[in-house]
Amino acid sequence: MALRIFRVGGGTAAEIPSSTVALERHLQTCIERNMATMLGVRFLDSEVSTGPVHAGRIDSLGLDEDGSPVVIEYKRSRDENVINQGLYYLAWLRDHQGDFEALVSRVLGPEAVGQVDWTNPRIICVAADYSKFDRHAVGEIDRRIDLVQYRRFGDDLLSLDLVTSSAGMSARTTDGEPGIPAPGRKTVAQRLAVAPAAVRELYEDLDGRLLALGDAHSVELKQYIAYRRGGNFATVKVLTTGLRVFLRLDPQSVVLEEGFTRDVSEVGHHGTGNLEVRICSADDLDRAMPLFKASYEAIG
Repeated sequence: MALRIFRVGGGTAAEIPSSTVALERHLQTCIERNMATMLGVRFLDSEVSTGPVHAGRIDSLGLDEDGSPVVIEYKRSRDENVINQGLYYLAWLRDHQGDFEALVSRVLGPEAVGQVDWTNPRIICVAADYSKFDRHAVGEIDRRIDLVQYRRFGDDLLSLDLVTSSAGMSARTTDGEPGIPAPGRKTVAQRLAVAPAAVRELYEDLDGRLLALGDAHSVELKQYIAYRRGGNFATVKVLTTGLRVFLRLDPQSVVLEEGFTRDVSEVGHHGTGNLEVRICSADDLDRAMPLFKASYEAIG
């Protein structure tokens, strides 16, 4: 069912007509200026030239909350294949990692370069609509792709809806090649493979519970596994002694329990979220479920 918005007053409801006209340049500019709020991505640059060989321009470049490079493409006409454009520019980006990291340094500062994670770069497509073929193709393409649909309501209301999303490749090295880990650094999958059987069973149980919360999917990154619903609502680190889950909840809103929950807002850590939950047993998982659900609902 299509999203409908009503203006309610005086006991009556009047529907605000929606528009899906071709995406105007000023709307792209609005998204770029508010990219962190609207897409959860830090804006880096617009209309980025790919040089004479590739002969194209990337609509927008950004860096998401996980440190993943992001190519954002906007569909301006019905016949434009925005998914293929995004894939084309993602290939260019993988070949120009140094240029991207130099851009990150200029815009966000040199310290931000250390946050860049090339494990699973993203494509975000923004369009008024997608065909059933577009939606199906995303599931068949082994890349991390989000299809975002926009609709305008009147002159001052805009909706952005995540139509479908693909987690993409589960593991890649810093040079973009699959299967060979960076020297001295294990992927999450490798840490799981050598973890005690009890930890692996805990993770499988946790994974099932988080995905069962609703419209969520997981993405394996260099340091952790992110569970997303638009943005991250949980990030999971695998240790030999158990699991560490970071949630998007205010630690001050939770009664902290020694050895179970911890405020990490002032502590450097991998993963997004300021509430750390330590999972060492099935009982811990049961105790943590209300917190997982609260973090999930806070994103939506």
